[in-house]
Amino acid sequence: MAGNKLAGDAGEKDVIKKVPCPNCGKPLMGLPKNYPMYDVQCTGCTFRAQVKTNNSKPKNEIFGAGWDIIEKVMKAGFVIPALFANFKWKDKKGTHQEIRFYPFIPKIHLKMRQLSPTARRANYRMFNYVGIDKLPHFLVFEKDKK
Repeated sequence: MAGNKLAGDAGEKDVIKKVPCPNCGKPLMGLPKNYPMYDVQCTGCTFRAQVKTNNSKPKNEIFGAGWDIIEKVMKAGFVIPALFANFKWKDKKGTHQEIRFYPFIPKIHLKMRQLSPTARRANYRMFNYVGIDKLPHFLVFEKDKK
């Protein structure tokens, strides 16, 4: 888990460094550790988003976060936060990176899952983003190093 936390923190910093606010173009900044629902916000407007980093090619399912908070948000009628999906991978052709921005994620694209009773956070309820390869998105950063 510590490795995932480190990769996530590095991924958030990477998005902040490489991607301007998709609303107004000003720089993004990180939110405090354990801030609910969001990882980054704009320095000039009210834009906020979640960031998920994956050390893999773009795929249709990625890990989300805690289910209980997102479930309460949805029950209250709020939309699911916008998402930056930061994909990084290496292959025979070199090192690659794509940062995708998903401005709207319908709730049918969230799947609840529960950790096992022997996990470090036993029985903790989480969610995955599913079917995101079918969702409209913007490619906000792309890099191919050969």
